[in-house]
Amino acid sequence: MTITKDLKAVSKKLRQLANQAEKLAVAIGKTGKSKAKPAQTKTKAKAVTKKAPPKVGKGTDTDKVLAIINRSKKGVDTATLMKKTGFDQKKVRNMLHRTYKQGKITRVDKGLYIGKK
Repeated sequence: MTITKDLKAVSKKLRQLANQAEKLAVAIGKTGKSKAKPAQTKTKAKAVTKKAPPKVGKGTDTDKVLAIINRSKKGVDTATLMKKTGFDQKKVRNMLHRTYKQGKITRVDKGLYIGKK
């Protein structure tokens, strides 16, 4: 079983190297002679994410969708709602169905909704 012995030897060597790296990091941290710039603790690092959709309004997600629909005079379709809110198609369709059944919106045409006044 030379493979097992070899793997154990490599594992042991890796642990030794990790310990040495930790000791070096501690030593550099204590002397302050690191070439790298120290990280500032008071500033917050911003995570790199894809651009968030614009904020539409306050309240629940359904309230946001209703606000968009009520602002539109000609009506809004699901694609526009998805673009403005950032929600996926299933979520938008479920909200439209629920609000339609509650009587808060009306269908002007297939896939086109306006708010009831």
